[in-house]
Amino acid sequence: MAEQAEHSEHKEESLMDKIADKIHFDRSDSDSDSETKLAAAPLPKAKIWRLFGREKPVHHVFGGGKPADVFLWRNKKISASVLGGATAIWVLFELLEYYLLGLVCHLLIFTLAILFLWSNATTFINKKRPHIPEVHIPEEPILEIASALSIEINRTFSVLREIASGRDLKKFLAIVAGLWVLAVVGSCCNFLTLFYISFVLLHTVPVLYEKYEDKVDPLAEKATQEIKKQYAVFDAKVLSKIPIGPLKDKKKE
Repeated sequence: MAEQAEHSEHKEESLMDKIADKIHFDRSDSDSDSETKLAAAPLPKAKIWRLFGREKPVHHVFGGGKPADVFLWRNKKISASVLGGATAIWVLFELLEYYLLGLVCHLLIFTLAILFLWSNATTFINKKRPHIPEVHIPEEPILEIASALSIEINRTFSVLREIASGRDLKKFLAIVAGLWVLAVVGSCCNFLTLFYISFVLLHTVPVLYEKYEDKVDPLAEKATQEIKKQYAVFDAKVLSKIPIGPLKDKKKE
């Protein structure tokens, strides 16, 4: 009886050992699988610094429509035609010193003369007056352009009002510096030349930036950090000494 009891106890111990080994084996397998999955899982990519803090592609920044396609040369024929037309206008008015009123009058004279001769020639040959199509400007695009311009102008006025309130000294200095640079550039050339230069830059800088943004953004990040350092020094030595504290206290009172 004692031997049978010892034999049964030995069987129970061996069975418990097997169960324990099985549980240990399953746990080790699950641990190894989880470690393998963690090792195989891709690490989250570090956020890339983009110029002006943008998070969308350049095409979306420009609106993502036909104007963006023109500026980024998605359709090279249309972009080249627009840039060529702007260049022709600049050459006519700036280099050849043509006047807008004179150009409009000459174009109208030429168009009316062609239509008049064509109408009389057709009447003489076919004994029937030709049908000259009616030309009219659609109202919808004009209203859309006017609405977009009014929104942008009102937004500009709102920004200027906020800056003039004296709440953000950094933004005030940036706007003043930008306007000063624009005034210096404007004194060197007239409005038409300045507009043409801006138009050419809009058709060249964005497409070049989109092509080389991976190289431009790191350089811009370094330049931005250096500007922030210099501004911090300027703020500590100059701006912090400007007595604007009492004014804020009076406003709070």
